Amino acid sequence: MIPKYQKIADLLRAQLTGENRMQMMKLPTEKELCALYGVSRQTVRQALHLLEDEGLIERRQGSGAYATGLHPDSSHNQIAILLPTDSDYTYARLRSELQAPLTKEGFAVSFFLTGYSVSKERQILQQLLELPLRGLIVDTVKSALPNPNLDLYDKLWANQLPTVFLHAPYLNFPTRPVITEENFSGAAQLVQYLCEQKHTHIAGIFQNDTAAGMERYLGFATQSARAGIPWDDAHICWYSSCELAALQKKQDTGFLTDFIRQKLGACSAVICQDDEIAYWLVKELLRAGKHVPEDVSVAGFDNSYLCDFSLPGLTSLTCKNGLNMASAATEALLTQMRGGQASSVSLRFELIERGSCASLV
Repeated sequence: MIPKYQKIADLLRAQLTGENRMQMMKLPTEKELCALYGVSRQTVRQALHLLEDEGLIERRQGSGAYATGLHPDSSHNQIAILLPTDSDYTYARLRSELQAPLTKEGFAVSFFLTGYSVSKERQILQQLLELPLRGLIVDTVKSALPNPNLDLYDKLWANQLPTVFLHAPYLNFPTRPVITEENFSGAAQLVQYLCEQKHTHIAGIFQNDTAAGMERYLGFATQSARAGIPWDDAHICWYSSCELAALQKKQDTGFLTDFIRQKLGACSAVICQDDEIAYWLVKELLRAGKHVPEDVSVAGFDNSYLCDFSLPGLTSLTCKNGLNMASAATEALLTQMRGGQASSVSLRFELIERGSCASLV
């Protein structure tokens, strides 16, 4: 005969780990469990001790028992993270910042690289359908365009797989938690800053197949109009994920060289999609005989280590209050795996001034 505490543990385990698990980040109190199952407190405590030994709950003195998000079968505690690359200036850091807290909580983390390719993403998703996943984090690919892989995501979500998207949602997808940045207001902030530095002709370099690129361009154009400074599409450089990959793998700066020759014109400042573009633009400007910031001021996004590697240091935007994409993403994923409801997060920016920008007066 199965002991009562074992039966209660089995019921709670199913609610904590089953495909149709209940939303129960915090378990009912011992008193509530006694009333629910009609057993003694000793029986309830035995059941909870069993679940705690299995790693399914964490008991906090004076507070109660909380779900850890783990599965009793360790092979099911796998987290898949899809990134476009793991070698560029942001993703190497993002990879470690995502992995560390999830590993600490007892999950095995595997990374899959999409290479900025929707077809490669599809191949990866087909592999993931064969794995006993516990959670999924995806940095979206070409997020300015509709994604054709919804059918495979739907299959993954058929088992209520907790999922978090990074940087942008897919346009044609149902709502899932997404960690974004306030790109529109960030670009507007950079325009306002440069206006205060007396720049009246500002150029821009943006990525044409990501939502972030579209939003940053729109913030740039909108704030320029509000500030009453002229701007012209002739001074906007658009680059693709393919050109970005060539820059990262082969240091192919052709689109930046073309920008300087054909689009920069009389502009005295440039707002870049991110620090990586700003870093290489400074180098190309020097090769073209232009000095930063004496001839051209340059600003970007991310406040990465490239800001200090660049000469001069790059003026850049950073997330406010020490928040970052990795911590927000892991918190949202853990909340879902523990039975809670996670909300999307939009990270705000603040300006870090360095030597790449100067006043014209």
